[in-house]
Amino acid sequence: QVQLVESGGGLVQPGGSLRLSCAVSGIIPSIYSMNWYRQAPGHPENQRERVATLTDSYTEYADSVKGRFTISRDNSKQTVYLQMNSLEPEDTATYFCTAVQYCNYKFWGLGTQVNVSS
Repeated sequence: QVQLVESGGGLVQPGGSLRLSCAVSGIIPSIYSMNWYRQAPGHPENQRERVATLTDSYTEYADSVKGRFTISRDNSKQTVYLQMNSLEPEDTATYFCTAVQYCNYKFWGLGTQVNVSS
């Protein structure tokens, strides 16, 4: 089992920045990758967009956030971060942290809301 708790969402003006955090607990050595997804308002769960991925060997970003978002981790704090810069209204969404195990099972957090508006 892996437990994930997101935090750091809020209201920010266009052009601003936010840093999301994902506290990870449980069977951490079983985790292959950590990811951030987002679900835009009015969009169903099956249209969640994967925006960033972090493994031991690479990071990967969706084209929509490349150059603006950075995924990182602090192993001492068992926390994964998503630094979001140059935020746009189109970034408004609920952001979810996921952990994928080597057996390919995926755990989800409950999400944190990000609103980009003037």
